[in-house]
Amino acid sequence: MNNEGPQRHSDADVPDDDRIIGQAVRWSLIAAFAILLTAAGLWLLFSRAEPVAEIIEDQPIAAATGAGASDPQPPEVRFTNVTQAAGIDFAHVSGAYGERLLPETMGGGVAFLDYDSDGWQDLLFINSGNWSWRNEAGPTPPVLYRNQRDGTFENVTSASGLDGVALYGMGVAVADIDGDGDTDMFLTAVGTNRLLRNEGGETFIDITVGSGLKGGDNTWSTGAAFFDYDRDGDLDLFVCNYVTWSRELDLAVDYRLTGIGRAYGPPTNYAGTHSYLYRNDGNGQFTDVSVEAGVQVSNPATGLPAGKALAVATTDIDGDGWTDLLVANDTVQNFLFHNLGGRFEEAGMGSGFAFDNSGAATGAMGIDVAHFSNGDELAVAVGNFANEMTSFYVARDGQGLFTDEAIVSGVGPSSREALSFGLFFFDYDLDGRLDLLQTNGHVEDEINIVQPGQHYEQPTQLFWNCGPDCMRHYAPVPPASSGELATPVVGRGASYA
Repeated sequence: MNNEGPQRHSDADVPDDDRIIGQAVRWSLIAAFAILLTAAGLWLLFSRAEPVAEIIEDQPIAAATGAGASDPQPPEVRFTNVTQAAGIDFAHVSGAYGERLLPETMGGGVAFLDYDSDGWQDLLFINSGNWSWRNEAGPTPPVLYRNQRDGTFENVTSASGLDGVALYGMGVAVADIDGDGDTDMFLTAVGTNRLLRNEGGETFIDITVGSGLKGGDNTWSTGAAFFDYDRDGDLDLFVCNYVTWSRELDLAVDYRLTGIGRAYGPPTNYAGTHSYLYRNDGNGQFTDVSVEAGVQVSNPATGLPAGKALAVATTDIDGDGWTDLLVANDTVQNFLFHNLGGRFEEAGMGSGFAFDNSGAATGAMGIDVAHFSNGDELAVAVGNFANEMTSFYVARDGQGLFTDEAIVSGVGPSSREALSFGLFFFDYDLDGRLDLLQTNGHVEDEINIVQPGQHYEQPTQLFWNCGPDCMRHYAPVPPASSGELATPVVGRGASYA
């Protein structure tokens, strides 16, 4: 089909979408939410493509400020871009050559990890790649940099055995899966995923075959997280799957924007998928327990998969000792999987986490969770599409009942114009309170033609935790106070150490 003109990137107009239900349910719940795929915060500028599937609003909405007039001002902590001086020369390859295929808008996962166990954090970038049908030269493997302990990094991709890893990569999760003291890695992709075992802090071995973690040949996996869901002492794995996608389907959709032509279409053009939960059986082997564990959600009206997952965070929402899951879904309701002793119950709508404060599903991208006020209050921040505020769900009762406090927290108004991907809580000024960073960037390089207020490159945003005595808990840090951090980039993944 041929879609002309900008459309809202919500599933609101899809007949069987859960947003219709959500509008009514959310309002009835007013009285009565992991770490991004690898998200956190290096804010490096990657080359041209990595966005996520989202679509363009008709009119940009002006940003507002979030601090009260009498509140203290954020401290000046100036960040300096040392990418080149540190020896980091990674350039993300998306394979974008004009067909405008949806996966080209994503990718660019990044993680800090101590792969050689020397006590210094090394740096891993996930690459996507050239499409197989174009017969372009060579693979585009993930790139690993070893920390030289002097502020510089050495590219050890070849020496570590990663140069032979070929995949259209999306994200990464790292953990010691076999208890040998070395950090292993799981890479998500369009197509088969990869499990790489760390051999003594020197090289990585691909053990995907036989591990049970390959996934489907035609599956599009995005975020992932290791956690011990059954409390047996080893780390299990949750893998987010996005939408049912193929090149043929993408070209058939033929999404277009007036003034641009063919464009990256929204996820509303594609069917949802089920995500995976894998139980760690030891020795690098995993079993898919998604169905029996209750983490596959279907639309009750159609029986089809309801999820379009991009990121997941893990936390114990109610203090019962069992780790729960918070899943950010793109244009459909978010999921909260409440761990009931090794089996999960989806409680997104009942907890207030499924929709935003207007009862709408959002273009949810990145996610992180933290006790932001150094008390019992639990916050879940979710980065959303352009002209949607960053969601800021807060639970104050210790039972996992959330309210979206995007506006009153001070995060929402200033984040509304941006298209946000990676975000995370961290204490940038070392005052003991958790601040918030989100990296931004549009999916359309020519979006300014359609929306003069929108731009492909967008500044990374930093929100200072002012504390509970301020009118707003968070205040946007002015660009003049954050140095080169505010330089516009096409932001996707983010990590910090």
